[in-house]
Amino acid sequence: MKGDAAATARLLVVLLAFAWGFNWIAAAIALREMSPWSLRVAGTGIGAVTLFFAAIVSGHDLKVPRSEYIHIMVAGFLNVAAFQILSSFAQLTGATMRAIIITYSMPIWTAVLSWLFLGERLNRIRWLAFVLCVVGLMILVWPLFAAGLPLFVFYSLGCAWSWSIATVYIKWARVTVEPLANAAWQLLFGLSFITAGSFIAEGHPHLWPLRNESIMAILFVGLFGVGLAHFLWWSIVGRLPTTTASLGSLLVPVIGVSASVVLLGEQVTAPDVVGFAMIFAAAACVLLQPNVRHDEMPE
Repeated sequence: MKGDAAATARLLVVLLAFAWGFNWIAAAIALREMSPWSLRVAGTGIGAVTLFFAAIVSGHDLKVPRSEYIHIMVAGFLNVAAFQILSSFAQLTGATMRAIIITYSMPIWTAVLSWLFLGERLNRIRWLAFVLCVVGLMILVWPLFAAGLPLFVFYSLGCAWSWSIATVYIKWARVTVEPLANAAWQLLFGLSFITAGSFIAEGHPHLWPLRNESIMAILFVGLFGVGLAHFLWWSIVGRLPTTTASLGSLLVPVIGVSASVVLLGEQVTAPDVVGFAMIFAAAACVLLQPNVRHDEMPE
């Protein structure tokens, strides 16, 4: 039975990688009609309700010590609000494929920040990962800067950095609440920040009327890309070897980039391929090291 449970967990990790990879595609489709603010109000709202409902029905403890609410609120701002808004603007101003590649440099920045602020050792493999990441980014973005100032590069780097800072912050704060409850409350706090931003930027979220494809895309983002995916990930990640969980994380950019080419018709250039290969290798160097815990909120 243990073997069957482990096999099921591995299968779920792969399915979750597809959910997160296609989450970028669904967002790109919705952004054809919606603003980033309105999309994220709808998607995050559906996701938060779904995650809380699934957690309560399954009997998870959602209690948070009073002293830890402020830490989860800060992480929610960075991990949910900043990440989701920046990723949407990155997709709106550039190719989804390139936004994914740059965003998934996150593990390398987390390793560097953990070294700077948490005193974690930056060994040779992590230094190699950092060099690969920087060189890969330069190869990817240099031709784009030659044609002007590509704002999506800054939005995408902002995604990676906000995600990294939130991960390191939660480790620094030594939050004790269980990861699923942490994720649920981060979503709720993040939703409140996004909603407030929507009223400031747009007057109010514009959620109607929408075409059927936009509605389906929002439902996918909320139900699968945010709500159910987070529930399943945090329910199973502790039962798997760290390498298996890390491979699942590494599948996300591969699936997202491939789907961007096939489903969105984005064109791949030689710098894209080389840059992606180097950044992917850098992320693999960090994630596939022994005893790497998954403290990050997956996206």
